[in-house]
Amino acid sequence: MKEKIILIGGGGHCKSVIDVIESIGSFDIFGIVDKREKIGEKVLGYQFIGSDEDLPQIFCEIKKAVLTVGFIKDNSARIKIYKYCKEIGFELPNIISPLAYVSKHAVLGEGNTIMHFAIINTGAKIGNNCIINTKALIEHDAIVEDHCHISTAAVVNGGARIKEGTFFGSNAVSKEYIEVSGFIKAGSVVK
Repeated sequence: MKEKIILIGGGGHCKSVIDVIESIGSFDIFGIVDKREKIGEKVLGYQFIGSDEDLPQIFCEIKKAVLTVGFIKDNSARIKIYKYCKEIGFELPNIISPLAYVSKHAVLGEGNTIMHFAIINTGAKIGNNCIINTKALIEHDAIVEDHCHISTAAVVNGGARIKEGTFFGSNAVSKEYIEVSGFIKAGSVVK
């Protein structure tokens, strides 16, 4: 029997996460939580069932949640809802695409989304509430701290440390064994 899970956030990132969850096949998406005015609407066939204020009541029936709020310029909403879900008691599993590779020697926190064709190599550490987007590469011994977004086709080279709350843009590349923080534009080479 599939475990029931709710999605929190109904925008573009939600669609991508739905695709990953459907690929995994072990969760039954119970519904999506977003703004109250969206209740009754659907995303890819899944109903909006409530707003953030309804989460304590939803928790009585559903114990697992995944954050499907994206993070491009500001991650404050994602961090706020992560903390709120933790206070309520939701379990925030890692959602890992079956098309991704995560080394058995890598360490992942909770509430992370690892999208299609992402690679997390040996000795890498991923904190909590991170998005490792499509085709992103996290090399050996790299550390991605909490609440980060490693964008599509970005490369975090060996031993690099991506500091908490960093947005690392699409096709950005880091040098080995450096610290990176803040907002890294798409296509940047960080030395």
